[in-house]
Amino acid sequence: MSRPSPLGRLLRAMAPHRRRVWLASTCSVVNKLFDLAPPFLIAIAIDVVIQKDDSFLSGFGVTSPVGQLWILAVLTLVIWGCESLFQFWYGVLWRNLAQTVEHELRLEAFAHIQRLEMAYFEDQSTGTLMSILNDDVNQLERFLDNGATQLLHVATTAIVITTTFFLLAPEVAWLAMLPIPFILWGSFAYQRKLEPRYAAVREQVGILNHQLANDLGGMATIKSFTTEAHEIERLRVQSDIYRQRNRHAIRMSAAFSPLIRMVIVFGFTATLVYGGMRVLDGHLDAAAFALMAFLTQRLLWPLTRLGETFDLYQRAMASTTRILDLLDVQPTIVDGPRQPTEPVAGEVVFDAVQFHYVEGYPILKDLSLRMAAGETTAVVGSTGSGKTTLVKLILRFYETGGGSIRLDGTDVRELDLRGLRRQIGLVSQDVFLFHGTVRENIAYGRLDATHEEVVEAAKVAEAHAFIEALPQGYDTIVGERGQKLSGGQRQRISIARAVLKDPPILILDEATSSVDNETEAAIQRSMETIALGRTTIVIAHRLSTVRNAHRIYVLDQGRLSEQGRHDELVEHGGVYETLWRVQTGEAPVQPG
Repeated sequence: MSRPSPLGRLLRAMAPHRRRVWLASTCSVVNKLFDLAPPFLIAIAIDVVIQKDDSFLSGFGVTSPVGQLWILAVLTLVIWGCESLFQFWYGVLWRNLAQTVEHELRLEAFAHIQRLEMAYFEDQSTGTLMSILNDDVNQLERFLDNGATQLLHVATTAIVITTTFFLLAPEVAWLAMLPIPFILWGSFAYQRKLEPRYAAVREQVGILNHQLANDLGGMATIKSFTTEAHEIERLRVQSDIYRQRNRHAIRMSAAFSPLIRMVIVFGFTATLVYGGMRVLDGHLDAAAFALMAFLTQRLLWPLTRLGETFDLYQRAMASTTRILDLLDVQPTIVDGPRQPTEPVAGEVVFDAVQFHYVEGYPILKDLSLRMAAGETTAVVGSTGSGKTTLVKLILRFYETGGGSIRLDGTDVRELDLRGLRRQIGLVSQDVFLFHGTVRENIAYGRLDATHEEVVEAAKVAEAHAFIEALPQGYDTIVGERGQKLSGGQRQRISIARAVLKDPPILILDEATSSVDNETEAAIQRSMETIALGRTTIVIAHRLSTVRNAHRIYVLDQGRLSEQGRHDELVEHGGVYETLWRVQTGEAPVQPG
């Protein structure tokens, strides 16, 4: 089955606004009809001056030439007034429609992106997605704002002028209209050649945005390694590719209007020469000849601008394709039919779970373990053993490759995604804070929380004291990604956010791996309070943070190596005991 054209896909996406599209289109067409009226008035005025009492207007009962001219004056005012009025309305309608479609498409695309699984974001750069949500959506808005009206004006002009020519002088009309098929054929031929060039331009925009986003996010690294010149050179290369791709498209687009102008001049010349000869022979009225000459000129200008219109169109269609292709991506992880059974006890069971990110490189291998409801379970192991992968699978960021994960006896694949994730609070090593106030970032755990509830959560997380010491307290702006705060402060705000959510299951993924000893001790104290009465899963590299866990699972290359309490595992003399001796300084660190 052939793929629908970008325009067809866009029209289907705009179906909810069909009435507004028709209204805006009608105003554009009516405006152009009034815009084409002055040449007719000029032709009638010439007829009045030449024919006097026998003019065209005298047939309506006004025999005085002066009276006829006054009628033309009134008609001129009315026509110009109506043209201005409909120009205002089509401007308002098209621009508002463009803004509405832009707004809805951006929201729809972003909502759709949020439904996609985490694996999708590993294959896509942030810059590419940003270019679609911003640049491509804006490009479509520019076309709806200007290009749609221009296309309607060209079509209306061509129809009105062609009809007039054949009514006035068919023998001249066919000569004047002869270039039109060549113009249309050339337009579509150019369109086909421009399409891949603008697709390449839009693709490079994503690459360029990705480069900029990486550089802005890694500015501290760039400065510390003094690689500013290197990054400028990398950006220069990508920006130059973007410039060259645009140059290829611009060169072809710019050649379009001059070529059309040269084709049209043959029709205009034929009108002047052959039409003038018909006037001299007495077969064509002088006023009709003047009207045809004026209308040929009126046809010339919009047709020469057709190149600009097609340029806008091709840019918009390239952007539309990227937007709608994004919307066509279907999530592979979908909602299950059931909500978690309330109240959620919080038992999590892994049953022979297998998982890989890349085919042939397994991360988890027939892993079976149980996190008991209401207890603290720790998962430890060396780097790459699969600890953090467990978190991603519990939250269904990824799907298992085999086996099952159950919450209170129900396979998580059977549960509604939002319902599942509402039961889980995550405190990650890589804390993400939004640009905003401290209060807003803590309240992200429960958006309807009161200030008193936010403060209480901060106290439980032992964050209240340092927050009060900030310049504006809870109203202090944390900066992008919380860059105005220390790592320990960001971590405690993240914990407060999870406390405010108050989930039955709390996951701490390396929550203390990058903080100092004092902060670790504070987090440990708050964790002991938070863990009471809920299932707590601690993913840890520092074994000192899991000494009091009810059960510790030790992973080794994706398999369960050992399990038990801290003292039991130390006495056992296996992988855990080795890690413990290394971290306590009793054994040297082995080279990797």
